Amino acid sequence: MSSPPRTAQRGIATRPFTLWKEVATAYLAPALTAGLGGFLSGQPELTRAAFTSIGATSAVVACTVGAWLHRRGRPRRWTASAARPVLALGLAIAAAGIAGLAGWFGSDWLPSHTPVPDAGWLDRLRIDLPLSAGLAAAIVTWRWRGTTSRQQA
Repeated sequence: MSSPPRTAQRGIATRPFTLWKEVATAYLAPALTAGLGGFLSGQPELTRAAFTSIGATSAVVACTVGAWLHRRGRPRRWTASAARPVLALGLAIAAAGIAGLAGWFGSDWLPSHTPVPDAGWLDRLRIDLPLSAGLAAAIVTWRWRGTTSRQQA
């Protein structure tokens, strides 16, 4: 007699990694929470940023990282063998670093070298982009790694 699969013993159903669902969640979750926070605290700039720089950055990073990890349905050897926290932290730091450079570029370089006015929303990019990118990369990586480890068990 064979024993039931490990996932069935824990009562966890294996569900596949679905990129479009991850991207939709990556946009909606931070956009709605930051938007509500901005509305309740009377910060209209936070409400606007929630649906633009915060939500959009999260969705783009989730799509990019998720597509890279899920590459044709087969994980890279090192991403499948790395410990889940290490992989999530590493990709979160990389995404936050790249987004931090983009935030610096947007807030400092654009007003001084282009006709884009030095608006207050540009200053938010220094915080919004790296924070959104890091969180989205960590969450998508954590969820992706969870589905690959269940499929291998």
